Amino acid sequence: MSATHQPPHLDRALSSRHIQLIAIGGAIGTGLFMGAGKTIAVAGPSVIFVYMIIGFMLFFVMRAMGELLLSNTNYKNFSDFAGDILGPWASFFTGWTYWFCWVVTGIADVVAIAHYVSFWWPDLPLWIPAIACILLLLALNLPTVRAFGETEFWFALIKIVAILALIVVGLVMIVTGFETDGSRAAFSNLWAHEGMFPTGFMGFVAGFQIAVFAFVGVELVGTTAAETKDPEINLPRAVNSIPIRVLLFYVGALVILMAVRPWTTYSGGESPFVGMFALAGLAGAAGVVNFIVLTSATSSANSGIYSTSRMVYGLAQDGDAPKAFGLLSRRKVPRNALLFSCMFLLAGVALLYAEGSVAEAFTLVTTISALCFMFVWSIILISYIVYRRRRPHLHAASKFKMPGATFTPYMVLAFFGFIIWALTTQPDTLAALLFTPLWFVGLGIGYLVLRRNPEHAALRALHDAKALQENATAAGWNSIPEAVGAARPLSGRGDGSQ
Repeated sequence: MSATHQPPHLDRALSSRHIQLIAIGGAIGTGLFMGAGKTIAVAGPSVIFVYMIIGFMLFFVMRAMGELLLSNTNYKNFSDFAGDILGPWASFFTGWTYWFCWVVTGIADVVAIAHYVSFWWPDLPLWIPAIACILLLLALNLPTVRAFGETEFWFALIKIVAILALIVVGLVMIVTGFETDGSRAAFSNLWAHEGMFPTGFMGFVAGFQIAVFAFVGVELVGTTAAETKDPEINLPRAVNSIPIRVLLFYVGALVILMAVRPWTTYSGGESPFVGMFALAGLAGAAGVVNFIVLTSATSSANSGIYSTSRMVYGLAQDGDAPKAFGLLSRRKVPRNALLFSCMFLLAGVALLYAEGSVAEAFTLVTTISALCFMFVWSIILISYIVYRRRRPHLHAASKFKMPGATFTPYMVLAFFGFIIWALTTQPDTLAALLFTPLWFVGLGIGYLVLRRNPEHAALRALHDAKALQENATAAGWNSIPEAVGAARPLSGRGDGSQ
């Protein structure tokens, strides 16, 4: 993008409370409410360590993303800095893959929402709540970005209240020595049934396959960068709260669940939240939890529509998507990009009537989604590695440096390699792993067509020249750091241009 070209600006209307709750809502996925039973069944109490490890690793991804976004507040999202640092190809692949991630997840959410609604109205045709959900998402996102922020605030609040209620109810049951099926609620249940790793190492590994999907969306706060008030204050707050969120909402809830009932009583076919509230004697426990999961799925789809529309808008600004998607409405909402993403959710209506196991389809969708999200997270880390090498002056001046920046990106990338290996150990996830490359093949073909565009060739040449200049300046900075402070700024200092 030319430095002289000034695109229309998104509206910075998301306040601190919006960003905080969007970050929390992104970290608490539907997978916690619906997938926790299966994760406990396959990994036992060791699932606690599974969630802690994944949360620990993704914290560094978020810190890398935070430092990069704050190195230049003109970045709209992580696709912007990927393209600016790694080249136009990275913007194209990151932006469209992130769009694909959320569209796939959104289709699954629409299917889930239709089934959740049938809990109350079993005779209602499934296509009616599915279409109503898509129209609702449009209505929530078309007015203003503040309307989206307000909706996500309340959706996230419902999830928080549900988890805190479970923790409080569970603690009361433990303190009072509640008994069920001859077992007393106590923290000793965590290790009294064949230890903390009862299913062995491979059971522990299997827990990662399921749990990683629960964290997709943790990077969502990065897509709000261009619409956040005071990003230098609000983004660091949201990112730094990730460890607390993981410990409280994931680890805390799982500890309580397995303390009240032995892990051997859980199965993949039930929601542990329903079982907990039913044991406590809560009238209509299934209906309450169904409402919570319904709002969680709607929140996920809402976040997906928001983030995909902003990503397509950014791609259009950079010439990687049709120019019509780069237009804003009078209320500064990328309306065309929003309608484009919503159109693909209609595929969820067709899936409602497809044959085959819903569980198998869910596993396929979640695995593909998790793999594509890991690609995006990896691009963020690779961008950060190159940023530190080429722009050491920006890293030195940063007030939000990534901890252990010299080695943590490589540690997290190695962890993603471990997750990919874990997905090969089960037939259903292996099938999804083999299917996912087809997306990147199609994307590669699209990029080869785009490369023929003279404007794109000019962008690549501009990026290559800028990279050479940055490398030369970085070499001078590293050899004489005292002198570089007085040196003139780079002409390509990361202004978002490519």
